[in-house]
Amino acid sequence: MHDTARPDHAADTTTREEWFERLDEIGEELGYFERLGDNHAAFFADADQETLLVTFETVESIRAAGGGRMPMGYSIASAEGWSHLCLIAEGETWYRDPAVWGYFDRLVDDAFFEDFDRVVFYGAGMCGYAAAAFSVAAPGANVIALRPQASLDPRVSEWDSRFTRFRRLDFTSRYGFAPDMVEGAGQVHVLYDPGRNLDAMHAALFARAHVTRFRCRHMSGRMEQDLIRMNLLPEMLRLAGRGVFDAPAFHRLYRARRDHLPYLLRLLGRLESRRRHGLMTLLARWALRRQEHPRLRQMQNKAEAELARDGNGAEGATDTAGA
Repeated sequence: MHDTARPDHAADTTTREEWFERLDEIGEELGYFERLGDNHAAFFADADQETLLVTFETVESIRAAGGGRMPMGYSIASAEGWSHLCLIAEGETWYRDPAVWGYFDRLVDDAFFEDFDRVVFYGAGMCGYAAAAFSVAAPGANVIALRPQASLDPRVSEWDSRFTRFRRLDFTSRYGFAPDMVEGAGQVHVLYDPGRNLDAMHAALFARAHVTRFRCRHMSGRMEQDLIRMNLLPEMLRLAGRGVFDAPAFHRLYRARRDHLPYLLRLLGRLESRRRHGLMTLLARWALRRQEHPRLRQMQNKAEAELARDGNGAEGATDTAGA
């Protein structure tokens, strides 16, 4: 589905209403907090009149992260001295709510985004769709979207069977087809795993001259969590907020996956499923030279046992570091 939980802390144990009341108090102190209909809210922290980070997050993801029970975007923006606007959804809404549309209409009418020299929109999965779709309200804004859907309108994406019960949502009215909504954006960065066919098909619909699509193989359906654990997502957003995030910067940061255990284990699992035990052995040995871990050792032993059973040596692959 879409990225929800984040890995950093124990989950929040307050009730939903207590959490909203606390966020309302913090919003009153820092900027404002506003409920938008039954299933959405807007939290704004006013700090800097140069850079604004706009994130789309869910009640579930924020509360699962624990800690200060604040949106992820706020922790990044506040550390940089930026302003932060977070659109919060409760449930799988895709932000398809007239109350949300009206809120962005008001921001446009008030020339809210014109107060900032640089605006960055961010979201993952369902929230990635929203980040792209609502970026139209801030022409020239940069967008970072992880695994975004282009639309759930069956006339556009009937091939996506994951969200059939949400097709009743209105994707044809305001802020509807996300790839069209990014036409006036600055740079748009779409991250997806090409091994997940449906995600890749949505990403293909975003093909535009100003859209850069980053192929992130073996990142699974929990890309946001992996990028947070590798400390890549905060750094990507910081670079975007400074106006220096581009393809070379991404590829430089993305080398961190080579030391990320979940990524390495997924890659080893893929080799195992293809019975590439020689390559699996080479990768496990290479990974163990960088970090000792019992699961890596287990995968190495399994691959070597299969090779011994087959009577084969390691296959002729020398560059596992390029995985």
